[in-house]
Amino acid sequence: MKNSLLLVIVLVMFGIVGCNSNDTGAKIREQLFNDNWQFMKAVDSLTVNDMPDASDAAWEAVSLPHTANIEPLVIKGDQWQGTAWYRKSFFVAKSWRDRHLALRFEGAMQVAEVYINGRLVMSHYGGYLPFYVELNDWVNYGAGNTVMVRLNNEDNPQVPPGKSLKHLDFNIYSGIYRNVWFINKDKLHVSDAVGANRVAGGGIMVSYQNVSSQSATVQVRVEVENQYVDARPARVLLDLISPDGITVVSRESEDVMVQPDTFNVFSFYVDVDQPALWSPDSPSLYQLVVRVVNDGQPVDYVEEHIGIRTFQFTTSGFELNGKPLWLRGTNRHQEYPYVGYALSDNANYRDAWKIKAAGFNIVRLSHYPQSQSFMDACDELGLFTVDAIPGWQFFGDTLFQERAISDVRNMVRRDRNRPSVILWEASLNESRMSHDFMRRAHDAVHEELPVPDVYTCGWIDDVYDVYIPARQHGKAPYYWNQYNRKPVFIAEYGDWEYYAQNAGFNQTAFDDLTSDERNSRQLRGFGQKRLVQQALNYQEAHNSNLKGQAAGDANWLMFDYNRGYAPDLEASGIMDIFRLPKFAFWFYKSQAGVADNDPFRQPFVQIANYYNDPSLMEVKVFSNCDEVELFRNGTSLGRQKPDIDNFSDAIEQPPFTFRLKTFVPGQLEAKGYINGEPVANHIRKTPGQAARIHLTADENGRPLEGNVNDLVFVYARVTDDDGIEVPDYSSEITFNLSGDGELIGYNPITAEAGIATIILKAGKPGDITVTAEGSGLVSATMKLQVK
Repeated sequence: MKNSLLLVIVLVMFGIVGCNSNDTGAKIREQLFNDNWQFMKAVDSLTVNDMPDASDAAWEAVSLPHTANIEPLVIKGDQWQGTAWYRKSFFVAKSWRDRHLALRFEGAMQVAEVYINGRLVMSHYGGYLPFYVELNDWVNYGAGNTVMVRLNNEDNPQVPPGKSLKHLDFNIYSGIYRNVWFINKDKLHVSDAVGANRVAGGGIMVSYQNVSSQSATVQVRVEVENQYVDARPARVLLDLISPDGITVVSRESEDVMVQPDTFNVFSFYVDVDQPALWSPDSPSLYQLVVRVVNDGQPVDYVEEHIGIRTFQFTTSGFELNGKPLWLRGTNRHQEYPYVGYALSDNANYRDAWKIKAAGFNIVRLSHYPQSQSFMDACDELGLFTVDAIPGWQFFGDTLFQERAISDVRNMVRRDRNRPSVILWEASLNESRMSHDFMRRAHDAVHEELPVPDVYTCGWIDDVYDVYIPARQHGKAPYYWNQYNRKPVFIAEYGDWEYYAQNAGFNQTAFDDLTSDERNSRQLRGFGQKRLVQQALNYQEAHNSNLKGQAAGDANWLMFDYNRGYAPDLEASGIMDIFRLPKFAFWFYKSQAGVADNDPFRQPFVQIANYYNDPSLMEVKVFSNCDEVELFRNGTSLGRQKPDIDNFSDAIEQPPFTFRLKTFVPGQLEAKGYINGEPVANHIRKTPGQAARIHLTADENGRPLEGNVNDLVFVYARVTDDDGIEVPDYSSEITFNLSGDGELIGYNPITAEAGIATIILKAGKPGDITVTAEGSGLVSATMKLQVK
């Protein structure tokens, strides 16, 4: 008993104790390995044998996810690049000698060398996909061990995306920026899909046949691996649990003798009556539970969340579960300001939540595979994804191409069971790929996932199943509306054709606007006139896309972001880099319609006018209601149906445009009606002088969580004495923090369009108090409870 207690204490000290399984026979299978790391940035000449002692001040105590360098808000072509070292001590019990031990890294940027006790175990090339490090031959049992990771994120033309950072359209950032997991399972176990490194092999593979609302057949393939020195009998038990927690199907295989150092595949065909089909409107997830039993004893336990659905792309569009559906989408880069890619799982979820709240049903992962937590959120919230390998305007040598093909395979192995993935972008975006490479990439997807409902896509109209051009790759006025050679999805639109080509249909109608005013790259601080124009550009382009045979479109893009080649933010996002909405956000939200049982599709109205500028007499209202009535100071200015014009004749819900004859300061109120009944309203008041601060935190979808490096944006909104935001306020705000946490970002920071933002990183659970103050303003205090 004393020895058992001592072992638990040691495991806690080294950060590797716990159990994710509800099945005690499976013991410890996997757990987060994010705490108690040490970190330092060092010159390339420093080797693993030169490392300072763990107690040396050169090491900084950190936890994951972690970025090697806090970057400025606007990275002017000088993002940090170099070598970073991470190390962690951990204990391995003597009794684990007969267990399978491994580390799974979800993502580390970008060339990683992994050392165990000073010996090089693995080199991994690429920052966006997981890698699996088996430990058994390298660790000391009954003793402490050290894992050390050397990371380098410098330009490397042989590692996708390959292009030098100073010429790349996004930033690759640094660090072990995703989760690391410690794997401890029986040597007779379900293998890891990536670690197994077998074509169409490893782990669990799920596919569907004969899917309808009446029934569906779920095929489950389970690969059981035996790493014992002798043959072992294995039996697989399978349970399928419905979205409401009821076990609908249970299956059990026969015993199969699995030979040493080999594997066996167990296949099940499971019929489900009246399945709850997965869709963006109803993202029903089943829980698939797989147990491996040896001689009557459970030895491994794995869970997968799956969604039963069937879909197809045709030259006429897209069908889901037998019904046509327009794929209304956006693009997303996974960065936050300052911390780059080092987002918590909750922060990734909140990004997906915002995309869903904006009215989209699909997101293109531009231009690389994104985190597992973001993918989990898409599965849960009901967002389709276009899964993409790393690449942008670069096609490298033979080794680069081999690594890109490896990325294709590992992307499919990681995400093959996700209901959200409907397109595999096995294409290097906007890169002049050879036909041979495209054929290999396309074939790799179908080899790895040889089941129905699998579609590759690429930006070149060649071997891929679906063609995904950007709108600007076509020519005005039709762009891709007359294309019908194969299924087509417009992967980008609304930015470049207005920014560079200046080719929007209505550009000549805005001779009073400069080229800067009429393009789609608009920061929130550029003012309401330019934000209205940005929304109009997206409306016009989306309206045009709807007139062809495309399956859908994805605007460029959701959030503003940094670029390697540019000294400013790419500002065509419908939310800024701090996740604050621009007017275009409300345009897209209006396109999703109304659904009583969907919290993302409730009736709303939004006035796209601050009502503080007498020169702006047009009041644009975005709404998903049938009619909108506008009141000024309590007097009705009219009740209108949606607009009818050349760029509103195809979209689901045109905006409502009111033109004022005079400017009278006071209050505008828009009321929305459905079937003649008022259901929503929005009020804008002419703001007075800046007087006070109001604090809010961006916990959309998930509360702030302790001990996981969770991040939220804290917004200091400057208002007048009546609480009305002052959108032209642009002075400094200073933030202060009390409690276990950290403020990340410029502090003080200049408010943009009346709002100053900082990042709050939570420490341990408990209360955190944030204060904000500015010259001449009444300060504000906000208390947050960290779960």
